[in-house]
Amino acid sequence: MATESDSIRYLKGIGEKRSLLYGKLGIDTVGALLRFYPRSYEDWSLITPISEARGKGTVCIKAEVMTPVRENYIRKNMILYKATVRDKSGVMSVTVFNNKYDAEKLKVGSEFLFYGKLSTESFYAEMSSPKIRPAGFDYLRPIYPATAGLNSTALEKSVKTALTAVEPKELLPKRIIDENRLMSRSEAIKNVHFPENKELLVKARRRLIFEELFMLQAGLLLIKNVNRGRTPCVFNKDYTNDFYSLLPFELTSAQKRCIAEAAADMSDKRPMNRLIQGDVGSGKTAVAAACCYSAVKNGYQAAMMAPTEILAEQHFKTFSKFFEATDIRVALLTGSLSKKKKDELKKRLEVGEIDLVIGTHALLSDNVYFKNLGLVITDEQHRFGVEQRAVLSSKGKAPHLLVMSATPIPRTLALIMHGDLDVSIIDEYPKGRQAVDTYCVGSSYHERVYNYIKKHIEAGHQGYIVCPLVEEGEDEGSLISAEEYFEALSKNEFKNYRLGLLHGKMKPKEKDEVMRAFAKGDIDLLISTTVIEVGIDVPNSTIMVIENAERFGLSQLHQLRGRIGRGGFKSDCILISDSKTAKETRLKIMCDTVDGFEIADKDLALRGPGDFLGNRQHGLPELRIADLSSDLAMLRLAGRQAAELIKADPLLKAPENADFKAEIHRMLSRMKNN
Repeated sequence: MATESDSIRYLKGIGEKRSLLYGKLGIDTVGALLRFYPRSYEDWSLITPISEARGKGTVCIKAEVMTPVRENYIRKNMILYKATVRDKSGVMSVTVFNNKYDAEKLKVGSEFLFYGKLSTESFYAEMSSPKIRPAGFDYLRPIYPATAGLNSTALEKSVKTALTAVEPKELLPKRIIDENRLMSRSEAIKNVHFPENKELLVKARRRLIFEELFMLQAGLLLIKNVNRGRTPCVFNKDYTNDFYSLLPFELTSAQKRCIAEAAADMSDKRPMNRLIQGDVGSGKTAVAAACCYSAVKNGYQAAMMAPTEILAEQHFKTFSKFFEATDIRVALLTGSLSKKKKDELKKRLEVGEIDLVIGTHALLSDNVYFKNLGLVITDEQHRFGVEQRAVLSSKGKAPHLLVMSATPIPRTLALIMHGDLDVSIIDEYPKGRQAVDTYCVGSSYHERVYNYIKKHIEAGHQGYIVCPLVEEGEDEGSLISAEEYFEALSKNEFKNYRLGLLHGKMKPKEKDEVMRAFAKGDIDLLISTTVIEVGIDVPNSTIMVIENAERFGLSQLHQLRGRIGRGGFKSDCILISDSKTAKETRLKIMCDTVDGFEIADKDLALRGPGDFLGNRQHGLPELRIADLSSDLAMLRLAGRQAAELIKADPLLKAPENADFKAEIHRMLSRMKNN
């Protein structure tokens, strides 16, 4: 017999030339063909009476042939075959286009199944070009994703051939199968392609969904164990309580929990790899500061990397204030520093005269050296790739790593997206944080919205107007670009106010100048694209208007809204949209809640996992049968079971896990190639 690892080209009926077509669908082996699951099924077992079939879409009708087939020649080589059929409820006309083989089947008195749609234009019941099968053909027929030159029928035939040539190997440990009452893999693959009935299809899908999610999570845990070696940077003492005594305020219980989790990591012989995930304004910076304090007090240096200069400067000011009563030496390293200042700072860093350095990508330069780097922190981790984190970490001897993210991710997906990291979640707001009131109005409200913005400005505050576009002509329709909007408002409604313009196509220096002017209070109203999503913390900004709000994802809207309400002042966010559908669904959610995790969960339910999990972005394998938006309970169950297995056998060395380990390595190699 063949094996699942055999090339698809050697399967009967395929060959070298045809295998190229299969390759377009990602099918290169027999096993890949068996894992190429149907996207849907034709249900030939669900019979609809003729009298009830009109307007129901695709139906299956069981009927007896009443009249001999009539031939109608339309033109050369084009023949219409017509017959009349009936069931107990009515009569139907059947038209077959140029298919003599199907037409000749239709003998008077014989009973057939007709699968197709009834015409809604004809007064009589009429079905054109139906699929025709004998009356006993009452099973679920698989429909596969196709490609040019390779249709679903050809794929169906190839899968049947593969199932006669190969016996699918069991991959899951017996204990996992028994505990979860799973169908065997062989039965599951046969019944997912050619189910004997709907009940067996449900059981087959359950087994394969569990297997896929179990494999993925076990694989990510395995990567974590393989990649995490030993570190000489063991923090022998926890200085957390000393850090708390420096603060003029009380941290939340969620912040304290995250600090305790990080402290436990940093006291271990394995380097910490932890993600601190917190909503906008939840206090991640204080958690990072506590970790830096412990690092320095244990005799190590710490480095924190931010995606923009202005954000790095904000962190520098915050950390300097945290540590002003201590002997901790804090420095700022950015690209805009003069060469003389950079060189001086780098020398001090190399000899250990700087304890904590905060900077941008400038920290990654080849000539940046540390005396004893023990902790690396990256802020807004989605702005940095794994490679950039690795470069900064390589400047020390296996230092601890902490990454921070304010991008809301559904709790159930955090472990999947960040498989190489342990995850801590700050799910509580500090006292005094102002909730932002959010409203949604149509474009007819523009004049009233402008007047409301002016009230905020005249009260001494600042605001934002966010547009989805940059330049005129970038998109069609009634969308307003940031540049057009800035010009129009400067000359009309806001001609007596100080306006600023900010968009992604500006040079970095220009962007920094605008952001600094806004932060200093020299700009009343900033017209911007989504570049303000990360990197501006202006406590005096109290109002935000988002144009064409239906163009943004929920999580992005929430990130944008997080730029206001940061200074203890009453703040408002106004979403402008003329989309009735968006107002009733996504934008209503924004108006109803300010909880980023709740918003992310609802975003996942509305739009699926594509915005959170893209294999191109994250390097994860494509899920072939599981759906993370509908299989969340199975994701959690499989995750718990995978964690138990990897805890008992961290590197899967046990003989009973050999096949399982081999499949995981196949999956991981596919991840690397994505």
